[in-house]
Amino acid sequence: MRLTPPASSLLTPEQLAALRERSDAWGLWLVAHAWLVVAAAWATCAWLPHPLTYVLAIAVIGSRQLGLLILMHDGAHGMLTQSPRLNRVLTQWFCAYPMFADADVYRRYHLKHHARTQQEDDPDIALTGAYPISRASLVRKLLRDLVGITGYSQRKYQIAMALGPRDWPLARRLASFRAQLGRQLVVQLALFALLAASGHWAFYFLLWVLPALTWQQLVLRIRNIAEHAVVPDADDCFRNARTTLAGPLTRAFVAVYWVNYHVEHHLLMWVPCYRLPRLREFLFANGHGAKIETRSGYLDVLRHVTTPRPDDGRPQPRRDPKARAMGTFGAGFTASQA
Repeated sequence: MRLTPPASSLLTPEQLAALRERSDAWGLWLVAHAWLVVAAAWATCAWLPHPLTYVLAIAVIGSRQLGLLILMHDGAHGMLTQSPRLNRVLTQWFCAYPMFADADVYRRYHLKHHARTQQEDDPDIALTGAYPISRASLVRKLLRDLVGITGYSQRKYQIAMALGPRDWPLARRLASFRAQLGRQLVVQLALFALLAASGHWAFYFLLWVLPALTWQQLVLRIRNIAEHAVVPDADDCFRNARTTLAGPLTRAFVAVYWVNYHVEHHLLMWVPCYRLPRLREFLFANGHGAKIETRSGYLDVLRHVTTPRPDDGRPQPRRDPKARAMGTFGAGFTASQA
């Protein structure tokens, strides 16, 4: 694997200074934006309780749940805000814990992904290493996500791991769960209490848990595929990840909070998500744009990573059963895998 070139060889000092700037206001706004969109979806369903409204709300909320994980990712890199303390509070309590995640555990896992991108010991290789796959296989995966099979398996596995071995005494199992998922459970109870106090307790299950188990899993898988599946060169930092262009609708439902600028993120992982479009502009201005692996959209990516036949004769990598059980999240989102 060839090393990523130093930032100073890609950008001017002035460009680097502009990209390094972090903002408490930006971080607060992005987290607030995610929750305001969720709250607006809840309010719309309370005001207009119709099946179509609920379906749209599930998609909107599921996409913002992915957004919370993306903001957690920025926070795990220490770049959601300028203030380290504010960064930690926002990242854990308002992004990670609501999604039953832990930014500290994710950080340890994720930094190895950056260090070993697309190599055999990349912890994310289990998510996309089996591609290309048949179109029928992809459809089955997406349907499993959409109906909640992946999400249910993921949460079941996570809770079982947090409880520890079944032969442990009950007190020890509960203590293990509390240590690993206790804060996440507190946040879930707070969300339920908030919705119950508003007179809509059922929204917690219909418009929080259900989107997390269904739509969020679907867009998360599509995002993972777009980032690293069937990239041209595992050893080239410009081509072992992928940037996917996205229009307004796609940015609202899949490419939330600039997550589609993935090559740029891998090149300079300390750049906040809201500055990634500017980083791309700088790279193009400095003559590096043609090197960046880019696709015109997510449908283009899905066509690229699938084949018409069930078996195209390519050798398939060994699959980690734990990663498979975790679905598209990968082991990094469970404290039990630290």
